[in-house]
Amino acid sequence: MVRSAAEDVDGYLAEVPVERRQALTRLRQLCRAELQGFSEVMAYGMPTYQREGEAEIAFASQRQYISFYLMRPDVRDAFQARLAAQDMGKGCLRFRNPEKIDFDLVRDLLRAAVGDRGPIC
Repeated sequence: MVRSAAEDVDGYLAEVPVERRQALTRLRQLCRAELQGFSEVMAYGMPTYQREGEAEIAFASQRQYISFYLMRPDVRDAFQARLAAQDMGKGCLRFRNPEKIDFDLVRDLLRAAVGDRGPIC
């Protein structure tokens, strides 16, 4: 799945491959717990978390991996050392094995994103 037509995150999670559903559900739970003041929406065909209408966090089940999008370069820069060992593109972490997602890292990134407002890429 690259882009979903689901109307809400529950619908999105219902259509992802079963072997990824638990990991994606856990990502959602972390986002909902940590991103106070954010709205959960479907945008760009994936679960997205917006603050004041601007997307800052998202995740998706891609063909080869699970993506965690962090659209805050200031947070990425602050976590540069911890992200160095990760498979990371310009704005997304790629987890090829759902069982090896570093949920502690994701939680820390979410907490940092909630803190100070920063630029969004």
